[in-house]
Amino acid sequence: MQNRGMKKWRPFATMPEQYIGLQEIIKKQSEIPQPSLTEDQMEQINFTLIEALHTNKQFYLTYYKRGQCITETGFIQFVDSLGELIVFIDDVFKLKNKMRLNVLIDVRFV
Repeated sequence: MQNRGMKKWRPFATMPEQYIGLQEIIKKQSEIPQPSLTEDQMEQINFTLIEALHTNKQFYLTYYKRGQCITETGFIQFVDSLGELIVFIDDVFKLKNKMRLNVLIDVRFV
């Protein structure tokens, strides 16, 4: 005879499809629309990016991705204003990340 052990009861997870559906609904409720920036804000972001590139200062980079505003810290490696692309190295994993300039929301120094 084997003991089945203690089983926890999850009332809303009795059907896997229902649990997945509830997770999707919760995720959609937390989404926000992409904020639009004024010309002054875009110009300030541009100046901050250029200063961070030349002085190699660490910065906070806030960007919009899939309904969320995400903030990361890192160092600017390359800014391509014609291709509207930024390359930065994140502080956590030391990986190169490429990002479009149109998804940037805010850039601030640490």
